Amino acid sequence: MRWCKSIALNQPLVEARLVSAHSSPSQEAKEALDRQLERAAYERGVAEGEKHLAEQLLRQRAELIELQDGVLASLRQAVPEVAAQCESALIDLAVEAARKLVFDLPISVEMVEAAIRSAIAQAEEKAELEVHLNAEDLALLRQCNSPALLPSTGNESIHFHASAEVSRGGCLVWTRFGAIDARRETKLEAIHQSLAP
Repeated sequence: MRWCKSIALNQPLVEARLVSAHSSPSQEAKEALDRQLERAAYERGVAEGEKHLAEQLLRQRAELIELQDGVLASLRQAVPEVAAQCESALIDLAVEAARKLVFDLPISVEMVEAAIRSAIAQAEEKAELEVHLNAEDLALLRQCNSPALLPSTGNESIHFHASAEVSRGGCLVWTRFGAIDARRETKLEAIHQSLAP
C-alpha cells in the first residue's frame, strides 16, 4: 500500500533523505544529526555567553556609576574647602603686602602726630594721658618742636614717654581706664582679624 497524502512543513527540510522503514540510518544521516546537535549546542553556548557578558557589563556599569557618584561627592566637599583655604591665603597675602608697604614707609613727623591725634581722640577721659612713643619718634618730635608736644589748651595733662615696646610710627596712650593701642602692627592685626572668614 502506498501513501499519497501531502505533508505541509513550516520550514524546509535540511539534508532530508528517504529511508525505508526497514533500513537503519546511514552513516551520513548520523553525521548530519551530529552536526545539527553540535550547531544547536554552539548556538546555546553563544546565547549563554552573551547573557553572561550582558550581566557582567550591567554590574560593571553599576560599579562605575557608584564610583562616579563617590568622586562627584568628594569634589562637592573639596571645592568649598579649597575656596576657604584660598580665601584665607589671599587675606594673609594682602595683609602681609600691606604690612611691608606700611613698614617700609619713611617715618615722618606728620605720621607720628597723626597716630597721636588718632589715639587721643579715642580716649574717653582726656585728663592725665600718658603717650608712649618709640624713642626715635619722640626724639624726632622734639627735634622739630612738634606742636603735639607743646602744652596748649586741652593737652596740658598729656605726658610723653619713650618706650621700647612701641614700634616706629605708632603709640600707646594710657588713660585711667586702660590703654589705647595705636601701634601699626596692632592696626594691621585688627584689619586681618576683620577680614578673616
